[in-house]
Amino acid sequence: MTSVEEERPRKGKRARKRGRERQEERARQEERPRVLLAGASRRWVRLLPWGVAFLLFVALLPTTIQVLTADYGLNGGIASGLAVAQTAPLLLAIVRPLRAWYVIFVADMGGALVLLTVDFEERLLWPFPPMQIVGYVGLCLALGLREPLRTLLVVWLATAAAGVGLEFVTPHGTGGNSPLLIILSGVALVLGAALRERSEVQRRLVEQETISEAERGRRTLLEERARIARELHDVVAHHMSVITVQADTAAYRLQGLPPDVQEEFASVAATARQSLGEMRRLLGVLRNEEAHGELAPQPGLTQIGQLAEATARAGVPVEFTPCDTDVPEAEALAAYRIVQEALANVVRHAPGAPTRVSVSVSGMGSGAAPEDGERLTVLVVNGPPPVPPAAPLEVGGTGHGLVGMRERVRILGGTLDAGPLPDGGFRVIAQIPLTERDFT
Repeated sequence: MTSVEEERPRKGKRARKRGRERQEERARQEERPRVLLAGASRRWVRLLPWGVAFLLFVALLPTTIQVLTADYGLNGGIASGLAVAQTAPLLLAIVRPLRAWYVIFVADMGGALVLLTVDFEERLLWPFPPMQIVGYVGLCLALGLREPLRTLLVVWLATAAAGVGLEFVTPHGTGGNSPLLIILSGVALVLGAALRERSEVQRRLVEQETISEAERGRRTLLEERARIARELHDVVAHHMSVITVQADTAAYRLQGLPPDVQEEFASVAATARQSLGEMRRLLGVLRNEEAHGELAPQPGLTQIGQLAEATARAGVPVEFTPCDTDVPEAEALAAYRIVQEALANVVRHAPGAPTRVSVSVSGMGSGAAPEDGERLTVLVVNGPPPVPPAAPLEVGGTGHGLVGMRERVRILGGTLDAGPLPDGGFRVIAQIPLTERDFT
């Protein structure tokens, strides 16, 4: 068996090895070429850099050869070599703009020096013919879309230094067009950097909105779970209190109980009181100081009729079919909350729409297993509003009412189906299994 001192260096070596592997993986990912505008949502935007680079290459290559040979009188082979070096890297700029800049910068400076060896007319531009200016400005735009600001500054300073240096060797004694290239390249670099920053800001905003929406949904879900837990606590606490009282008073209500039976009842009462204390401590964690808990009795199926009457007074005709069967308090509370939320949505989004509410208990169907028992079905259906509202009655709602209903039904092992109807109405149907039917 190895000692702790021997095992500790081994773990350190494994951790360092995993760290090196992660660093190598990140380095490989950074080395992978990234296409300009590859993250754009629209396909034509992603294809735009390829199209522009191809058009520049096809247009500038023959034009450069023609101008250098016919106008400047340069040798055809030299002119072709310069033209390829000054235009072909534009295709590489879509993936590696900085490497393309190295080649084109050297080719443009070399071409300016080569033009000093031939006698061309004074009217022709030097050191940069128009074709070179167009290609170089397009390359600077690609650099601005990809490279960081420090690199862009170095590129512009190198362009300015080279342009100023060439001004000292002008062939005809007049100023060249270097200032034009310096200005246009600077504008292209700034424009590309601004477009990149704008795209990055928009991407971050979209990511933040997505994260915020997910957090809002998660927070709503947690709040609903806490509320359900508090309500279930109240339901269970009621039954535990009844058990405690019955166990404590059994010796007085039932005459002639043997001593061992009395001890058994006393043990049941003690266990029930202990469970009540633990649930109260748990409830103190779930309830915050601002809410102070809900001290009123929890509503059930008998209060759904009151909901229907209140909704009718708000201008929504409601047809209510009650349920005469007793159900467990947890399931009854869930049914009440589902109807409450569904009717509230009708008032908000379809004022005046005829609504039908029914609560019933039925079997699980002929194909269900016997142990599945019965189920509680809650149905809320509304038609389209007589007059579509010009604006919602409530502005700035959370929009997570269905989240609470689904979570409440899911905790009880049921299912919920909610969605619009073809006629413009809306339907909410929940089915909650009733696992216990003995309410004595």
